[in-house]
Amino acid sequence: MSHFTTIRTQVRDLDALRQALGELGVTLHEKTNARGYAGNTLNGDYVIRLKGPYDIALNQTPDGSYGLTTDWWDGHVAKEVGANFGHLLQLYGIRKTTIEARRRGHSVRRQAQRDGSIKLVIGGVA
Repeated sequence: MSHFTTIRTQVRDLDALRQALGELGVTLHEKTNARGYAGNTLNGDYVIRLKGPYDIALNQTPDGSYGLTTDWWDGHVAKEVGANFGHLLQLYGIRKTTIEARRRGHSVRRQAQRDGSIKLVIGGVA
């Protein structure tokens, strides 16, 4: 029985995703299998190779975004990327926003908040 679950996201920029994954200390691999419970695997256009026993598969949807699919069993994935990919998607959003703001000539400053959130301060043209 498969434990894999897919969450559709708006991941579209693989460079921003790679930067976010670098902050987490994990890597993105192309055209490989994601590991899951009891030796189950799932093909991915891309796979985030996690440190624990399971991985995250990314497969492109018809609209060009990527769905994230993983095996959530026993909390292994959540420990590394947050519940429902929350920490990973937060870092991806920060990286994507920073890339776009700087591309438009704005300065970007990142401030960690006490509650664990991250505030981006985007200034005028640098």
